[in-house]
Amino acid sequence: MNVKVLVVDDSPFMRKVITETIASIEGLEVIGTARNGRDALKAIPQLQPDVITLDIEMPGLNGLETLEIIKKEHSTPVIMMSSFSGEDNTIAALDLGAMDFIEKPHDIRNQSDAFKNEVADKIKPLFEQKKTETPVEKSLLQKSELENRVPKKIKAIVIGASTGGPKALFSIIRSLPENLTFPIFIVQHMPKGFTTSFSKRLDKESTAIVVEAEDGMAIKGGIVYVAPGGYHMVIEKNCIKLNEADKIHGVRPAVDYLFETAAEAYGSELASFILTGMGQDGARGLDKIKKAGGFTVAQNRETSIVYGMPGNAVQKGVIDEIASLKDISELINWMIRMRS
Repeated sequence: MNVKVLVVDDSPFMRKVITETIASIEGLEVIGTARNGRDALKAIPQLQPDVITLDIEMPGLNGLETLEIIKKEHSTPVIMMSSFSGEDNTIAALDLGAMDFIEKPHDIRNQSDAFKNEVADKIKPLFEQKKTETPVEKSLLQKSELENRVPKKIKAIVIGASTGGPKALFSIIRSLPENLTFPIFIVQHMPKGFTTSFSKRLDKESTAIVVEAEDGMAIKGGIVYVAPGGYHMVIEKNCIKLNEADKIHGVRPAVDYLFETAAEAYGSELASFILTGMGQDGARGLDKIKKAGGFTVAQNRETSIVYGMPGNAVQKGVIDEIASLKDISELINWMIRMRS
Protein backbone atom coordinates (compact mmCIF):
# COMPACT_ATOMS: atom_id res chain seq x y z
CA MET A 1 0.00 0.00 0.00
CA ASN A 2 1.32 3.42 -0.95
CA VAL A 3 2.12 6.16 1.55
CA LYS A 4 -0.55 8.85 1.13
CA VAL A 5 0.79 12.42 0.99
CA LEU A 6 -1.01 15.76 1.34
CA VAL A 7 0.92 18.61 -0.32
CA VAL A 8 0.44 22.10 1.14
CA ASP A 9 1.95 25.10 -0.67
CA ASP A 10 0.64 28.52 -1.69
CA SER A 11 2.44 28.41 -5.07
CA PRO A 12 0.52 26.51 -7.80
CA PHE A 13 3.76 25.81 -9.63
CA MET A 14 5.48 24.50 -6.48
CA ARG A 15 2.49 22.28 -5.72
CA LYS A 16 2.81 20.88 -9.25
CA VAL A 17 6.56 20.27 -8.86
CA ILE A 18 6.18 18.53 -5.51
CA THR A 19 3.19 16.48 -6.68
CA GLU A 20 4.98 15.28 -9.81
CA THR A 21 8.12 14.48 -7.83
CA ILE A 22 6.22 12.43 -5.27
CA ALA A 23 4.23 10.66 -8.01
CA SER A 24 7.52 9.53 -9.59
CA ILE A 25 8.63 7.78 -6.36
CA GLU A 26 7.59 4.17 -5.95
CA GLY A 27 5.50 3.65 -2.84
CA LEU A 28 4.32 7.26 -2.52
CA GLU A 29 1.17 8.95 -3.86
CA VAL A 30 -0.36 12.40 -3.53
CA ILE A 31 -3.97 12.14 -2.40
CA GLY A 32 -4.60 15.87 -2.28
CA THR A 33 -3.18 19.39 -2.30
CA ALA A 34 -3.97 22.55 -0.35
CA ARG A 35 -3.04 26.13 -1.17
CA ASN A 36 -2.93 27.42 2.40
CA GLY A 37 -3.01 26.38 6.02
CA ARG A 38 -6.76 26.71 6.47
CA ASP A 39 -7.49 24.51 3.45
CA ALA A 40 -4.98 21.98 4.78
CA LEU A 41 -6.69 21.80 8.18
CA LYS A 42 -10.02 21.12 6.46
CA ALA A 43 -8.48 18.46 4.20
CA ILE A 44 -6.69 16.43 6.86
CA PRO A 45 -9.77 14.80 8.48
CA GLN A 46 -11.35 14.22 5.06
CA LEU A 47 -8.32 12.74 3.28
CA GLN A 48 -6.53 11.19 6.29
CA PRO A 49 -3.04 11.43 4.80
CA ASP A 50 -0.14 9.38 6.14
CA VAL A 51 2.20 12.38 5.89
CA ILE A 52 1.97 16.08 5.07
CA THR A 53 4.48 18.25 3.23
CA LEU A 54 3.99 21.77 4.53
CA ASP A 55 5.34 25.03 3.11
CA ILE A 56 6.72 27.32 5.79
CA GLU A 57 6.11 30.68 4.14
CA MET A 58 2.42 31.09 3.29
CA PRO A 59 0.07 34.09 3.52
CA GLY A 60 -2.65 34.07 6.15
CA LEU A 61 -2.09 31.06 8.38
CA ASN A 62 1.63 30.43 7.88
CA GLY A 63 3.44 27.12 8.06
CA LEU A 64 4.43 27.42 11.72
CA GLU A 65 0.90 28.34 12.81
CA THR A 66 -0.55 25.52 10.72
CA LEU A 67 1.97 23.04 12.12
CA GLU A 68 1.13 24.01 15.69
CA ILE A 69 -2.56 23.28 15.08
CA ILE A 70 -1.81 20.00 13.29
CA LYS A 71 0.34 18.79 16.19
CA LYS A 72 -2.47 19.57 18.65
CA GLU A 73 -5.27 17.96 16.65
CA HIS A 74 -3.65 15.15 14.65
CA SER A 75 -0.84 12.58 14.87
CA THR A 76 0.08 12.89 11.18
CA PRO A 77 3.84 13.33 10.55
CA VAL A 78 4.77 16.66 8.92
CA ILE A 79 7.74 17.35 6.65
CA MET A 80 8.46 21.06 6.14
CA MET A 81 9.32 22.44 2.70
CA SER A 82 11.91 25.14 3.29
CA SER A 83 13.74 27.77 1.29
CA PHE A 84 17.31 28.70 2.23
CA SER A 85 16.13 32.12 3.43
CA GLY A 86 13.80 30.46 5.92
CA GLU A 87 16.36 28.74 8.16
CA ASP A 88 15.13 30.25 11.43
CA ASN A 89 11.51 29.27 10.77
CA THR A 90 12.62 25.81 9.69
CA ILE A 91 14.42 25.24 12.99
CA ALA A 92 11.39 26.59 14.86
CA ALA A 93 9.22 24.07 12.98
CA LEU A 94 11.49 21.19 14.01
CA ASP A 95 11.22 22.38 17.59
CA LEU A 96 7.42 22.39 17.30
CA GLY A 97 7.42 18.77 16.20
CA ALA A 98 7.96 18.61 12.44
CA MET A 99 9.65 15.29 11.59
CA ASP A 100 12.16 16.82 9.18
CA PHE A 101 12.51 19.34 6.39
CA ILE A 102 13.32 19.34 2.68
CA GLU A 103 15.02 22.22 0.92
CA LYS A 104 13.09 23.46 -2.09
CA PRO A 105 15.16 23.24 -5.29
CA HIS A 106 17.03 26.48 -6.03
CA ASP A 107 16.12 26.21 -9.72
CA ILE A 108 12.52 25.07 -9.61
CA ARG A 109 12.18 24.65 -13.36
CA ASN A 110 15.26 22.47 -13.63
CA GLN A 111 15.36 20.53 -10.40
CA SER A 112 17.77 17.61 -10.39
CA ASP A 113 17.36 14.03 -9.22
CA ALA A 114 18.82 15.23 -5.90
CA PHE A 115 15.46 16.77 -4.97
CA LYS A 116 13.58 13.57 -5.84
CA ASN A 117 16.07 11.51 -3.83
CA GLU A 118 15.75 13.80 -0.83
CA VAL A 119 11.95 13.59 -0.89
CA ALA A 120 12.16 9.79 -0.99
CA ASP A 121 14.83 9.66 1.73
CA LYS A 122 12.87 11.92 4.09
CA ILE A 123 9.43 10.30 3.72
CA LYS A 124 9.85 6.57 3.05
CA PRO A 125 11.97 5.64 6.12
CA LEU A 126 9.23 6.97 8.42
CA PHE A 127 6.98 4.16 7.19
CA GLU A 128 9.45 1.44 6.25
CA GLN A 129 10.39 1.16 9.92
CA LYS A 130 6.78 0.36 10.79
CA LYS A 131 6.61 -2.38 8.17
CA THR A 132 9.70 -4.10 9.52
CA GLU A 133 8.96 -3.49 13.18
CA THR A 134 10.68 -5.94 15.49
CA PRO A 135 10.18 -6.21 19.24
CA VAL A 136 11.34 -3.11 21.08
CA GLU A 137 14.62 -3.66 22.88
CA LYS A 138 14.25 -3.03 26.55
CA SER A 139 16.51 -0.35 27.87
CA LEU A 140 19.73 -1.83 29.15
CA LEU A 141 20.29 1.20 31.32
CA GLN A 142 20.32 0.25 34.98
CA LYS A 143 20.82 3.43 36.96
CA SER A 144 21.81 1.49 40.04
CA GLU A 145 24.78 0.11 38.12
CA LEU A 146 26.03 3.40 36.71
CA GLU A 147 28.82 3.73 39.24
CA ASN A 148 30.42 0.53 37.96
CA ARG A 149 29.65 0.87 34.24
CA VAL A 150 30.44 4.50 33.42
CA PRO A 151 34.11 5.56 33.20
CA LYS A 152 35.41 7.14 36.41
CA LYS A 153 36.18 10.37 34.58
CA ILE A 154 34.44 11.94 31.58
CA LYS A 155 36.42 14.55 29.64
CA ALA A 156 34.06 14.93 26.67
CA ILE A 157 30.74 13.80 25.19
CA VAL A 158 30.02 13.26 21.49
CA ILE A 159 26.51 13.00 20.01
CA GLY A 160 25.43 11.98 16.51
CA ALA A 161 21.92 12.32 15.03
CA SER A 162 19.96 12.58 11.81
CA THR A 163 16.20 12.30 11.13
CA GLY A 164 14.35 13.33 14.28
CA GLY A 165 17.60 14.52 15.83
CA PRO A 166 16.84 18.23 16.21
CA LYS A 167 13.87 17.66 18.51
CA ALA A 168 15.84 15.08 20.51
CA LEU A 169 18.78 17.46 20.81
CA PHE A 170 16.53 20.32 21.89
CA SER A 171 15.34 18.09 24.73
CA ILE A 172 18.87 17.08 25.77
CA ILE A 173 20.60 20.46 25.51
CA ARG A 174 17.78 22.40 27.15
CA SER A 175 18.04 20.22 30.24
CA LEU A 176 21.81 20.57 30.72
CA PRO A 177 22.77 21.82 34.19
CA GLU A 178 24.67 25.05 34.66
CA ASN A 179 27.80 23.30 35.90
CA LEU A 180 28.85 21.74 32.57
CA THR A 181 32.65 21.64 32.69
CA PHE A 182 33.65 19.47 29.72
CA PRO A 183 32.95 19.99 25.99
CA ILE A 184 30.07 18.36 24.11
CA PHE A 185 30.38 17.84 20.34
CA ILE A 186 27.35 17.34 18.09
CA VAL A 187 26.99 16.17 14.50
CA GLN A 188 23.43 16.60 13.27
CA HIS A 189 22.88 15.83 9.59
CA MET A 190 21.70 19.20 8.31
CA PRO A 191 22.54 21.38 5.28
CA LYS A 192 24.82 24.39 5.31
CA GLY A 193 23.16 27.49 6.77
CA PHE A 194 20.55 25.65 8.80
CA THR A 195 23.10 24.57 11.42
CA THR A 196 23.76 28.26 12.14
CA SER A 197 20.11 28.83 13.06
CA PHE A 198 20.01 25.51 14.91
CA SER A 199 23.04 26.42 17.04
CA LYS A 200 21.69 29.88 17.85
CA ARG A 201 18.33 28.48 18.96
CA LEU A 202 19.99 25.85 21.14
CA ASP A 203 22.21 28.53 22.69
CA LYS A 204 19.26 30.83 23.36
CA GLU A 205 17.30 28.12 25.18
CA SER A 206 20.08 26.43 27.15
CA THR A 207 22.11 27.36 30.21
CA ALA A 208 25.16 26.04 28.33
CA ILE A 209 26.98 28.01 25.64
CA VAL A 210 26.22 26.49 22.23
CA VAL A 211 28.22 27.52 19.17
CA GLU A 212 28.51 26.48 15.55
CA ALA A 213 32.06 25.17 15.30
CA GLU A 214 34.69 27.05 13.30
CA ASP A 215 37.93 25.78 11.84
CA GLY A 216 40.83 26.16 14.28
CA MET A 217 38.58 26.89 17.25
CA ALA A 218 40.25 25.96 20.56
CA ILE A 219 38.25 23.42 22.55
CA LYS A 220 37.06 24.70 25.93
CA GLY A 221 35.16 23.02 28.74
CA GLY A 222 31.51 23.92 29.20
CA ILE A 223 30.90 24.59 25.49
CA VAL A 224 28.59 22.68 23.14
CA TYR A 225 30.01 22.58 19.59
CA VAL A 226 27.72 21.90 16.61
CA ALA A 227 29.29 20.79 13.33
CA PRO A 228 28.42 23.23 10.51
CA GLY A 229 26.50 21.88 7.55
CA GLY A 230 28.73 21.00 4.61
CA TYR A 231 31.84 20.33 6.72
CA HIS A 232 33.19 17.34 8.56
CA MET A 233 34.19 18.22 12.14
CA VAL A 234 37.23 16.48 13.63
CA ILE A 235 39.25 16.91 16.83
CA GLU A 236 42.97 17.49 16.53
CA LYS A 237 45.37 18.63 19.28
CA ASN A 238 42.64 20.20 21.43
CA CYS A 239 41.32 22.14 18.43
CA ILE A 240 38.39 21.73 16.10
CA LYS A 241 39.26 21.21 12.46
CA LEU A 242 36.75 21.44 9.63
CA ASN A 243 37.21 19.94 6.19
CA GLU A 244 35.31 19.30 2.99
CA ALA A 245 36.54 15.75 2.42
CA ASP A 246 34.28 13.42 0.48
CA LYS A 247 30.92 12.59 2.00
CA ILE A 248 30.61 9.26 3.73
CA HIS A 249 27.25 7.53 3.99
CA GLY A 250 26.13 10.32 1.63
CA VAL A 251 26.50 13.02 4.29
CA ARG A 252 28.80 15.83 5.38
CA PRO A 253 29.18 16.36 8.30
CA ALA A 254 29.49 12.68 9.17
CA VAL A 255 29.21 11.31 12.69
CA ASP A 256 31.97 8.75 12.07
CA TYR A 257 34.67 11.37 11.48
CA LEU A 258 33.88 13.13 14.77
CA PHE A 259 33.60 9.90 16.77
CA GLU A 260 36.84 8.43 15.42
CA THR A 261 38.94 11.50 16.17
CA ALA A 262 37.26 11.96 19.57
CA ALA A 263 38.23 8.37 20.43
CA GLU A 264 41.86 9.22 19.68
CA ALA A 265 41.70 12.46 21.67
CA TYR A 266 39.86 11.27 24.80
CA GLY A 267 40.19 7.47 24.86
CA SER A 268 38.51 5.84 27.86
CA GLU A 269 37.33 9.21 29.18
CA LEU A 270 34.83 9.73 26.34
CA ALA A 271 31.05 9.11 26.40
CA SER A 272 29.17 8.82 23.11
CA PHE A 273 25.51 8.82 22.11
CA ILE A 274 23.97 7.81 18.79
CA LEU A 275 20.44 9.15 18.39
CA THR A 276 17.55 8.71 15.98
CA GLY A 277 18.45 8.82 12.29
CA MET A 278 18.42 7.12 8.93
CA GLY A 279 21.36 5.12 7.61
CA GLN A 280 24.54 3.67 9.09
CA ASP A 281 26.59 6.72 10.08
CA GLY A 282 28.19 6.47 13.52
CA ALA A 283 28.71 2.72 13.95
CA ARG A 284 32.30 2.77 12.72
CA GLY A 285 33.18 5.60 15.07
CA LEU A 286 31.39 3.92 17.98
CA ASP A 287 33.45 0.80 17.36
CA LYS A 288 36.62 2.86 17.72
CA ILE A 289 35.32 4.54 20.89
CA LYS A 290 34.43 1.19 22.44
CA LYS A 291 37.85 -0.28 21.59
CA ALA A 292 39.49 2.77 23.19
CA GLY A 293 37.58 2.10 26.41
CA GLY A 294 34.98 4.82 25.97
CA PHE A 295 31.29 4.50 26.80
CA THR A 296 28.70 4.03 24.00
CA VAL A 297 24.94 4.56 24.20
CA ALA A 298 22.18 4.17 21.58
CA GLN A 299 18.71 5.68 21.67
CA ASN A 300 16.11 2.93 21.84
CA ARG A 301 13.73 2.01 19.04
CA GLU A 302 10.63 3.18 20.88
CA THR A 303 11.75 6.82 21.17
CA SER A 304 13.58 7.05 17.82
CA ILE A 305 11.80 8.59 14.83
CA VAL A 306 13.95 6.41 12.57
CA TYR A 307 15.91 3.56 14.13
CA GLY A 308 18.51 3.30 11.35
CA MET A 309 21.64 4.72 12.96
CA PRO A 310 21.11 3.48 16.53
CA GLY A 311 19.74 0.15 15.30
CA ASN A 312 22.74 -0.45 13.06
CA ALA A 313 25.11 0.30 15.93
CA VAL A 314 23.24 -2.11 18.22
CA GLN A 315 23.27 -4.79 15.54
CA LYS A 316 27.03 -4.43 15.11
CA GLY A 317 27.65 -4.91 18.81
CA VAL A 318 29.33 -1.55 19.48
CA ILE A 319 26.86 -0.33 22.12
CA ASP A 320 27.24 -0.57 25.90
CA GLU A 321 23.76 0.72 26.73
CA ILE A 322 20.37 1.20 25.04
CA ALA A 323 18.24 3.95 26.55
CA SER A 324 15.18 6.09 25.95
CA LEU A 325 15.63 9.75 25.07
CA LYS A 326 14.56 10.74 28.59
CA ASP A 327 17.07 8.34 30.14
CA ILE A 328 19.83 9.61 27.83
CA SER A 329 19.20 13.17 28.99
CA GLU A 330 19.26 12.08 32.63
CA LEU A 331 22.42 10.02 32.05
CA ILE A 332 24.26 12.97 30.51
CA ASN A 333 23.25 15.17 33.43
CA TRP A 334 24.42 12.46 35.87
CA MET A 335 27.78 12.35 34.08
CA ILE A 336 28.13 16.12 34.39
CA ARG A 337 27.37 16.00 38.12
CA MET A 338 29.30 12.85 39.04
CA ARG A 339 32.04 12.30 36.45
CA SER A 340 33.35 15.71 35.42
